[in-house]
Amino acid sequence: MAKKKRVQKTNAIRIVEQQKIPYKEYEFEWSEDHLSANSVAEKIGIEDGKIFKTLVTVGNKTGPVVAVIPGNKELNLKKLASASGNKKIEMLHLKDLEETTGYIRGGCSPIGMKKLFPTFIAEEANQFETIIVSAGKRGMQIELAPSAIVHVTNGSIADLTM
Repeated sequence: MAKKKRVQKTNAIRIVEQQKIPYKEYEFEWSEDHLSANSVAEKIGIEDGKIFKTLVTVGNKTGPVVAVIPGNKELNLKKLASASGNKKIEMLHLKDLEETTGYIRGGCSPIGMKKLFPTFIAEEANQFETIIVSAGKRGMQIELAPSAIVHVTNGSIADLTM
């Protein structure tokens, strides 16, 4: 009997397994044109409000700050600045994403970045037993409890969306 080929584990999956956190993994075909949470939700058959995107910003006091918000919502930079103790916050330039986090656009997970940055998960996560975030690679998502993401990122739940 042939064994199913196992995809290489990402940092996010390794960390979740080391912490013995239950999770579910999703893999799907991706394309440069379809990296949005909506298209991911469609591909894996999940309501798009349960798919959360990871956005990396830069605060004037703290440096990089990570926001994990529902894919169908927009980040409110003022709310994130307030939650993170910054006066001003702006999006990290895309060209700096991989060097800062170790991840690329469309595969940026809040778990397993190069450093443990201040991480804030949108309060909408509390509406679900589990949410889905990038597993650290394009075409791969991981589903786990919001409290597990808070735990492994040393994060906080906050009001972040418009």
